[in-house]
Amino acid sequence: MPADHSYAAVMAERAGIMRASVGIDYARYETGVLAFDYERMLADTGYDIAAAQAVQRETAVGDTPLVELHNITALVRRLASPGKGARIFVKDEAANPSGSFKDRRASLSVHEARRRGYPGVAAATSGNYGAAVASQAAKAGLRCIVVQEAFDSRGVAQPEIEEKTRACEAYGAEVIRLSVGPELFYVFLMVLRETGYFNASLYTPYSVLGIETLGHELAVQTKERTGRFPDVVIATHAGGGNVTGTARGLRKAGATDTQVIAASVDLAGLHMASDHDFNRKSFTTGHTGFSMPFTTWPDRADVPRNAARPLRYLDRFVTVTQGEVFYATQVLAELEGLERGPAGNTSLAAAFAIARELDEAQVVVVQETEYTGAGKHPIAQLNLARRMGIEVARGDPRDSRPGERILIPTHPAQIRVVDVDLDRVRRSYLRHALEGLAPGTRPGEADVRFLAEETRSSEDFVAEVIHEQAGTTG
Repeated sequence: MPADHSYAAVMAERAGIMRASVGIDYARYETGVLAFDYERMLADTGYDIAAAQAVQRETAVGDTPLVELHNITALVRRLASPGKGARIFVKDEAANPSGSFKDRRASLSVHEARRRGYPGVAAATSGNYGAAVASQAAKAGLRCIVVQEAFDSRGVAQPEIEEKTRACEAYGAEVIRLSVGPELFYVFLMVLRETGYFNASLYTPYSVLGIETLGHELAVQTKERTGRFPDVVIATHAGGGNVTGTARGLRKAGATDTQVIAASVDLAGLHMASDHDFNRKSFTTGHTGFSMPFTTWPDRADVPRNAARPLRYLDRFVTVTQGEVFYATQVLAELEGLERGPAGNTSLAAAFAIARELDEAQVVVVQETEYTGAGKHPIAQLNLARRMGIEVARGDPRDSRPGERILIPTHPAQIRVVDVDLDRVRRSYLRHALEGLAPGTRPGEADVRFLAEETRSSEDFVAEVIHEQAGTTG
């Protein structure tokens, strides 16, 4: 009998499809109605830092340079109070084979796929990760399919996504391009079911452990260069894997006092699954449309248990505007001779503001750069914004309005960060967790401990939110 390709049938099979495509029985790690053994899930992969580095070196991934931004640091100090203005470094991940830190994520996934005998790999992504998976698959001699949410209902695609389509195809991948909407997950499940390919998801343990080497490297390199671990590491934040892997790598290098700050572009008010809003944003990643939902509920991913758990590791979470990131992109090119893509420059814009708060002796590391190209360049992004009727002008970026007005700073002193209230985010996470429980089910002691670890809070804080939620629903 032919397989049933209906939406209902495929979605009903999703648990089995996911289990077969990643080779992980997530049920083994369940320890409560909400709790699971997170560390055991990661450890069972067999990849510690040394093992991950060995795999990555086989395909020229990692060992990227740490670059001090002397001229940008000098500019920061001109704008800062006397004695303020930390040294700024950037980890130049554009030196990886496909031009971004995503090669680290893809390397372990593709290695695992080949080791287990999968005929190919598949990934659902519209950004750099697709190119990274395609590049690593080419090195491994595996076939590759990338499923992209690429354009709106009128067929208009963002230039950055078109850039990544070209990159994926250049590495030999087949790219399935879709319009924005709920069909992405359905089509991806169909691909996995029909091909038997490995799911190189952004959210498996392999993907997150691949980034640990980045945090470990930058900690070691910074100490070698400056005699100290970084005081602050700033990571562009979207789905959470970047923050999670980097923070874990820092800890494993001994940099336990380093403050980990997530930075996202503020796209508040735009809905990422909206056909109307899809092209009214000038960033495909590193924005609040991903970072907020994934921080408040990581398990909205394409695997049962997301290995990216950002709230476990965040010391601070800040936002910047689109205009500030475009400005930082140009500053990096004109002052440091580094033309790099927009995602890493989100954390660079945040670093420019945060370094002004810190002493001159302190060290800030911008955790990654990415390659740039015609579709990633600010001019391409801003031209699309104008076509969409969005005002683009110079002015105070605080007067920007996502989807309506992009303001490029007129002076570097206008670059600032806005802090996200992490306690509010923690409460939102806990509410999502509790709302997912079956009626009449209450979290036990193991669940309360797990939720406290998840939110870097106390069991008393968790118990307080559980009590509040029970009062709301009771």
